[in-house]
Amino acid sequence: MRIAFYGAAHEVTGSCTVLYAAGKTIMIDCGMEQGPDIYENGDLPILPSEIDYLLLTHAHIDHSGKIPALVAGGFKGHIYTTAATERLCQIMLLDSAYIQEFEARWRNRKAKRSGDEAYTPLYTTSDAQHAMEQFVSCNYDTEYALANNIKITFTDAGHLLGSASISVTVTEGDKTETIVFSGDLGNRRRPLICDPKQPPHADYVVIESTYGNRLHGERIDYVTQISRILQDTFDQGGNLIIPAFAVGRTQELLYLFRIIKEKNLIKGHANFPIYVDSPLAVDATEIYSSNLREFFDQETLDLLDIGINPIGFSGLRLSVTSEDSMAINKVPGPKVILSASGMCEAGRIRHHLKHNLWRKESTILFVGYQSEGTLGRAVLEGAETVKLFGEEIQVNARIEQLDGISSHADREMLLEWLSGFDKKPKTVFVNHGSDTVCDEFAVAVKEHLATDAVAPYNGAKYDLISGICLEEGNTKRILKNPPPKKNQRDASAYRQLLSAVKRLTIVADSYRHGANKDIAKFASQINSLCDKWD
Repeated sequence: MRIAFYGAAHEVTGSCTVLYAAGKTIMIDCGMEQGPDIYENGDLPILPSEIDYLLLTHAHIDHSGKIPALVAGGFKGHIYTTAATERLCQIMLLDSAYIQEFEARWRNRKAKRSGDEAYTPLYTTSDAQHAMEQFVSCNYDTEYALANNIKITFTDAGHLLGSASISVTVTEGDKTETIVFSGDLGNRRRPLICDPKQPPHADYVVIESTYGNRLHGERIDYVTQISRILQDTFDQGGNLIIPAFAVGRTQELLYLFRIIKEKNLIKGHANFPIYVDSPLAVDATEIYSSNLREFFDQETLDLLDIGINPIGFSGLRLSVTSEDSMAINKVPGPKVILSASGMCEAGRIRHHLKHNLWRKESTILFVGYQSEGTLGRAVLEGAETVKLFGEEIQVNARIEQLDGISSHADREMLLEWLSGFDKKPKTVFVNHGSDTVCDEFAVAVKEHLATDAVAPYNGAKYDLISGICLEEGNTKRILKNPPPKKNQRDASAYRQLLSAVKRLTIVADSYRHGANKDIAKFASQINSLCDKWD
C-alpha cells in the first residue's frame, strides 16, 4: 500500500495523488497547474491506461482540468465523483477545452507563417465530451465498492457545490487502512452550501493547506457591506462592477443580492438591474438553480420548499451572447455587472472595466484573491492608470474589497477538522499550499495534534504499511526570477494578447448584419494590421 504525490506538492494548484493498493492504481484528482512553478514537475511515471480508477473531489480546474487529457491518453476507467461535481464538470471542462483549442488556433497561424512546429492543444472539446462518458455519480455518506478490497465514501467538504472529502478504505491481507483525502475544505456559514462535514475515521490524511498559516478573522456582515457600497455608488449615478469567478463566487453573490432586494435595502433605486455577463457563469447559475437538493444547506432548502429561487430575483439579467454583453453599457441608469474573470486577466470583465474605471462615480468591488502580476492586483494596489485594449485608462473609480469571503477553511478550521476523527491519524500529509505554508502547517499539526505530519514534494512516495518514505521527490526549487529565455513571451502580456483577440472576434461578430461596405472596410483594417506585424 503506497501513496505518491504528483501535483499540488508545495504548490497550490495541479492536485494529483496516486494510491497503489490491493493490486489497483487509484488517482485522486487530476488538476491543471495554474500560475508559476516553484518546483519543476516531472512527467507522471505511469501510463494513463495503467490507472484503474479516478476519484474527483470537486470541479475546480486545478483539481479536474487534466481529466480530458488523461482520457485522451488512454485512461479507460470510471471517474467517481458527486452528481453536482459531474454537472459542473460538464460545463467547466468544455469551457477549458475551448480555451485550449482557441490558443492552439492562434499559435498555429503564427507557426505556419514562421515555419515553427505546430502546437497541439492539451485536449479538445471532443476529448472533454468523451471524458464525461466515464463519470459515475455518487451520493454523500454512502459506501461504494471499487473492488472486493477497496471501498470509498464521499463526505461534504463545504467548498463548492458537490465538493467532497474522499475516504478510501483498503484491505491487504490482515491489514485494513483508511486514507482520507480532504479535497479543498470550505469556510463556514457560506451561502447555499453546507459547512464541511467530518469523516469518522482516518488512519492517514492528505489535507490541503491553502490558508494553513492565516485566520479569516471576524465574519463580516456581507449584506450590510454590499448594501452600503451599492447605495453610495447608485446615489452618485455610477455602476457597481464586480470581477467574480464564474462558478461558486458568482452564485454566492446572487444569493446576497436576493436578500438585499427582498429587504428593499437600497433606497431610491427600485428594481436596479444585476447583469451576470459570462456564459460559463450563466451555465453554472442554471446548475445552482436546479434540483440538486442533496448539496444545499438547510436555509436554501427551506427557501426551495416555499417556492423561492435562492439566487433568482426581479432585475436579474443573464448575458450570454457577445451582443448581450456589448449592450449592457448602453443601458442607462445605475446597475450591477458581475463578470469574469475574477482577476481581470481575460474575458468580458475587461470590457466593463474600460467603460467604468475612468468614471469617479462608479465602483469596482473585488470579492476574491488577486494574484501577483494580474490586472486585478494592480487596480487593488492603487494603480493610477491601466492599459486595456491598447488604451491607457485612468483609474478614477472607487476601489472596494469584500474581505473574508474566502471559500477555503483557515488554519484553525483545518486543525479543528483534523482533530475530529475518532482517533489520531498515524500520519498527516500536507499539500495544496504555497511552498512555505505547507511546511508551516505540517509543524502546526505536530504541535497542536501531537501526530506525525509531513509536507511531501512532487514525486515523493511513501509506504503506508511501514511508514517509510520511499522517495523524497524533487526538493530543488526553480529560480525565483529566472532570466527569460530567448523569444520567451511574458505570460501576462500573452494573456492580454489573447484577450484582445477574443475582443476582436466579438467586434467582428457585431458586423454580421452590417452593410457590406462597412464589413469590407473593417476586414481591410484587420488585414493591414496583420500585414504590419508579419
